[in-house]
Amino acid sequence: YINADLFFWTYTSENCSVVPAAINTVIMAGISLLLAVPVGIGSAIYLVEYAKKGNKLVKVIRVTAETLTGIPSIVYGLFGMLFFVTALKWKFSILAGAFTLAIMILPVILRTTEEALLSVPDSYREGSFGLGAGKLRTIFKIVLPAAVPGILSGVILATGRIVGETAALIYTAGTVAKIPNSAFSSGRTLAVHMYLLANEGLHVNQAYATAVILLILVIGINALSSFIAKKISKA
Repeated sequence: YINADLFFWTYTSENCSVVPAAINTVIMAGISLLLAVPVGIGSAIYLVEYAKKGNKLVKVIRVTAETLTGIPSIVYGLFGMLFFVTALKWKFSILAGAFTLAIMILPVILRTTEEALLSVPDSYREGSFGLGAGKLRTIFKIVLPAAVPGILSGVILATGRIVGETAALIYTAGTVAKIPNSAFSSGRTLAVHMYLLANEGLHVNQAYATAVILLILVIGINALSSFIAKKISKA
């Protein structure tokens, strides 16, 4: 059921094109990661490198992050609808969906980055300090490059959650099957597209085809991330 009709630029009820949904998925993943990755990595660096050992705030942050990881995605969706869609008046939009997903994946990135930084031997830091490097230089030149594979694994997990998310996006990004004109336009991702096709019951075969395309997209993202990790590690 993967045929030329699925790859038309514009979606109609006859061709059930996945192109708009695929483009929306890439845009959604890009914006969400752009928001969550710097905050998550920065927070993890503070917790591991700067916070004092035994700090109660650190314990609270860790427990909170672990708790947030286990919250169902529909709860994030309802929060996003109340805050971003209603309170901030962003309406159903790509931006509202991206901010909701960023909040959802932030604990995952934070915890995996923290574990990756903790796995870097202290001898690396001590050697850098012994050669006269400062704290900031040691972190960016020695610690972070050594922790890159672990950090990227967290980013891959987060990307997989973004690509496969439906509940949070139905309530925030909406279900419009077209390429957005701006960040405040509504749009559906591949996972939402697949869910809606299956739910309507009129295009179940196309829903299965969309699932295969979604799977290929996730495998491609994982392969690209692994390739980048290897390149950075060799450098």
